[in-house]
Amino acid sequence: MQNAMFSALFGALANEHRMNSIANNLANVHTTGYKRDLVAFKDTFAMYAHDQILEAQASVRSEKLFPDPDHKSRVRLSVSVTDFQQGPLKVTGGPFDLAISGENGFFKIMTDSGEMYTRNGHFRLTAEGMLITEQGYPVMGDGGQIVLPAGIKNFTIAEDGRIFADNDLVAQVTLVGVDDLRNLEKLGQNMYRPRPGSTVNEVETEAYVAQGFLEAPNVDAVYEMVNMIEAQRQFEAYAKVMQTSDAIDKEVTNKVGRGR
Repeated sequence: MQNAMFSALFGALANEHRMNSIANNLANVHTTGYKRDLVAFKDTFAMYAHDQILEAQASVRSEKLFPDPDHKSRVRLSVSVTDFQQGPLKVTGGPFDLAISGENGFFKIMTDSGEMYTRNGHFRLTAEGMLITEQGYPVMGDGGQIVLPAGIKNFTIAEDGRIFADNDLVAQVTLVGVDDLRNLEKLGQNMYRPRPGSTVNEVETEAYVAQGFLEAPNVDAVYEMVNMIEAQRQFEAYAKVMQTSDAIDKEVTNKVGRGR
């Protein structure tokens, strides 16, 4: 019964990974600009030598030379991706709240580890007039870090990221797209960076900036709760298979070892 034990163990571990992903999505149901994680699973089969041979039979009455294929299923986590689907925009009215409308569009910010990408446009100004994120990272513009002149009264940002102060163009927020979203990985604090070993090329984007809005996460709490219940039930089923397999092994061992 070792095959049943190992198959159930792989399935239980796979659902544990799925549960962790669902829990992380639910924990960020109110995080501005958050993108949910999706996972997928598949069966991998351990194959024997005779499984690779396609036996040619002269007629339907010919005897089989090889035994029937014998596959052993092992559930594996096959895909874990970030869903960059557009989240709904919510009105805030804040002059420094910026939302990106469009799936392939990012703000660039400067961190201690270099430039990063983010969808969180909840920005603020420092006393020196520098535009920064909630974590204090400078927001990048076409000319570097964005520093606005002191004493401005009318502050507006166009859809292409141009910043106007008292009707004068003073800076521009950098808004970029990437050639392949799959090459981005989450870093934490709602930031993204290129995956190790991957190259991310910046491209022009059709996304635009909406001032006075913030992008809500694309997490559906009801959908995630349904997935959580499903994952929990599957985990319990696999655990039951392991318990049954263990009980059968013990019974077989006791009967074989019993003296006659």
